[in-house]
Amino acid sequence: MDFPALRRLPARTLPRTLLVSLSLVLTQNLAPMAVAQTAAFTQSLAATTSSDEAIAEWYRTTAYDTLWTGADDVARRSAFLTAIATAKDHGLPVARYDAAKLTRALQSAETEGDRGRVEVEMTRAYLAWARDLTSGALEPKEVDSGIVREINRIDPKVLLARIANGDPEAVLAWLEPKSVEYLQLMKAKLGLEALVAAGGWGETVAASPVQPGDTGPAVIALRDRLVRMGYLAPTASASYDRALQAAVTSFQLDHGLTPDGAAGEGTVAEINIGPEERLKSVVVAMERERWMHIDREAKHVWVNLPDFRAKIIDGGKTIFETRVVIGKNVPDQRSPEFSDEMEHMVINPSWGVPRSIIVKEYLPLLQQNPNAVGHLQVVDGRGRVVSRGSVNFAAYNARNFPYALRQPPSDGNALGKVKFMFPNPYNIYLHDTPSKSLFDKEVRAYSHGCIRVADPFDLAHELLSWQTDNAEAEFEAALKTGRETTVKLKQSLPVHLVYFTAYPDQKGRMTYRRDIYGRDAALWGALQAAGVELAGVQG
Repeated sequence: MDFPALRRLPARTLPRTLLVSLSLVLTQNLAPMAVAQTAAFTQSLAATTSSDEAIAEWYRTTAYDTLWTGADDVARRSAFLTAIATAKDHGLPVARYDAAKLTRALQSAETEGDRGRVEVEMTRAYLAWARDLTSGALEPKEVDSGIVREINRIDPKVLLARIANGDPEAVLAWLEPKSVEYLQLMKAKLGLEALVAAGGWGETVAASPVQPGDTGPAVIALRDRLVRMGYLAPTASASYDRALQAAVTSFQLDHGLTPDGAAGEGTVAEINIGPEERLKSVVVAMERERWMHIDREAKHVWVNLPDFRAKIIDGGKTIFETRVVIGKNVPDQRSPEFSDEMEHMVINPSWGVPRSIIVKEYLPLLQQNPNAVGHLQVVDGRGRVVSRGSVNFAAYNARNFPYALRQPPSDGNALGKVKFMFPNPYNIYLHDTPSKSLFDKEVRAYSHGCIRVADPFDLAHELLSWQTDNAEAEFEAALKTGRETTVKLKQSLPVHLVYFTAYPDQKGRMTYRRDIYGRDAALWGALQAAGVELAGVQG
């Protein structure tokens, strides 16, 4: 996989003391190290790598040739130390590959044993840097079980071979994330850090709601804060006028709020969130971007769970968009994060009730009343509908209940009139729903985990239009039959279920969403525990 370079960060982002130390190491051969490998060096290197088979194997296969500490390694050493000095700008744990620490170790090495130990230390730092930068510093599944995205890690052998045989600056640039979104997030990070250092966005708004036509201190506080945030030109007005209303509306759109122009309780709460908290969201988003090895230019479905929207994106542009309902914020019902391929749609679908719902919700009802949930069929292991009167529901429990439940196609079917399938182990898909009123809510977390679509027919028409000239007519014809009909997509479509509370819009402007599942808070805690530090940010 390719990871083209971000623009090199200017040297002024590095601390002056580090620049001075680096210059000594980068421009000079290290006198004690400018000799061929000795037995002492080899023994030291072998002993130091004994607990790391991948590194030990590399040095054995290269006859203990150096990567960093030899007379011919100046360019490689220079490029690497310069690269890792930008770790803080990437929101990565500096201590894993501390440029200042490595520089001191290089400068203080006096013996061949020292040289062997420094050599291994730098190799470990390089592999950690390459791993973290290309695919993230965390194991997401260990932080939250709902993050089931597969993370592609590059084989250490490949990484070592690259840096050993290639142009070091080009290799280190290849490691950097490729997406424009990542670069925009890094820009936002640096900007927010400057804001924090400058005092943030000023005083918070003490009162809510604040509405058009109001006057007084709360209006002034609201106006001043939106001015500092860049949503409003400076003015001395103390009234909630049209300009302030337009600024509030713009803020609401950028934060996934109902754009009514009134600063209600929810809007004021979001306005009062400081740049320190937004900075955490941006750093977490950068980590998430490092997990995403996808072609952003290729046509794909993008479902950002905290945004409650699904989009089809083609060539970097949104060509279709609809509101969605996602899983409830309760255990076992939160929508997971993963990517897969949409292969087909089902018109007039049956609903095969998931086992978890059967035993947790429906079996207790059937045990009390065999005629409960009458819209569902009882189905045996061979797929045959059985009479409820023939089943003693009280004889079974959640572990041994041998039947399935199915809802046949109907106007009231839980899946509505169409579902969109990207087969996956989590039994998650996009589908229609008869519960249309939920799409009018600001926070739309009500499903058992699947993604309910506000405009399913329009989505079906869009998908079918890529393979037929009569998309709407063919869809309607299948719909009118009332029969379950599977329509295969001639070309599968990548589907990405993601969770970004901070992301740039198509113009590069940062937008933010609520952390509805608390996943970003957990990820920030894990990043902090790993050693990520942000100036002016606590907790």
